[in-house]
Amino acid sequence: MAVQSNPDQLVGILRDTVVALVRRDGPDLSARQLGVFLTVYLTDGPHTVRGLAAELNVSKPAITRALDRLGELDLARRKVDPMDRRSVIVQRTLKGTAFLRDMRQIMSEAETTTHEMPAVANEPANADTARENRKAG
Repeated sequence: MAVQSNPDQLVGILRDTVVALVRRDGPDLSARQLGVFLTVYLTDGPHTVRGLAAELNVSKPAITRALDRLGELDLARRKVDPMDRRSVIVQRTLKGTAFLRDMRQIMSEAETTTHEMPAVANEPANADTARENRKAG
């Protein structure tokens, strides 16, 4: 049976995952690049620049810049659509698939750690923050 996560636990999992990705010797992606990457790998394709821009509600140039970086890192590649040469199809790569597998493992470990933490660990880190939270609440 899956353990339900509250918003604080989910943010903790995200933080632990991002920190682990930053610390390891591997690709360092911006939030936009990671969003494009995950959309390509976790949703059915084929994916185009136009389609990704629409799905993520950002401009085509923003998608192009993100894909430039993903291409440099061999996490995704662009290919001209043989059916419509004006369109570009975004493809997955072996290195991208391995990156996603590693990311899933990191997130799984972060989730396990977050669920094992006592409730006190989710309290504000310092007295000033705790005081501000009490005033606001």
